[in-house]
This record gives sequence, C-alpha cells and structure tokens, in this order.
Amino acid sequence: MDNIYMISDAVIQFRIGERLKQTRLKQNITQQRLAEEAGVSLSSVKKIEKGEIGSFDTLLRVLRILELLDALQSLVDEPQLSPNEYYEMVHASKTKIRKRAASVLRKIEKEEPSW
Repeated sequence: MDNIYMISDAVIQFRIGERLKQTRLKQNITQQRLAEEAGVSLSSVKKIEKGEIGSFDTLLRVLRILELLDALQSLVDEPQLSPNEYYEMVHASKTKIRKRAASVLRKIEKEEPSW
C-alpha cells in the first residue's frame, strides 16, 4: 500500500472512483440504478467513477448505497478519552469554585444583629 500522503489528490480521487466502480459491478448494480437510489444524476455517477469527485454530498450518497460508509467511520466517531483525560474531566467538575472574600463580607454587613 502506498503512503496516502505521498499520492496526489487526483490519483486518490481516481483510485476512489475505480474502487466504487468495482464495488458497484460486484454488487451487479448499473450506473443508472445507483444514480436513482442515491438520488444523484447519472452523469455524477459516471464522473465519480472516472475520479472526478465534484461534490462531497454526492460521494456520501453513493458510498451509502454501495455500503462503503464504513471507510469514514473514524471521522464521525466521538474521540475516546484517555484515562488521564477522563480523570481530569471528572475531578475538574468536583473542584469547588472559590468565592471572593469581598462578597462574603458584604453578606455579613447586610445582616442585622439579632441582639
């Protein structure tokens, strides 16, 4: 496998298009049917398969129909907290907020003596 960071955007898009086409053919789906089920135009499907991915929304729709959304799972998952981060989060909520002494003194001054 190539280092994806060393590949140009055009090559990445071409490879994605090829993979989508292979998947579509393995599932015995025509371009027309894929376009209809994804709610996109036939020309959009043809362009994507050539590596001309113009719209992320269109790509998502095609991925969903071909059941390839798993490839994006790590991008939509909530990040997991490390044990240290979890500990800090829990204990940060338990720490008391210090009050300023001046507000306490004002409260005492307002109270009337009871004698």
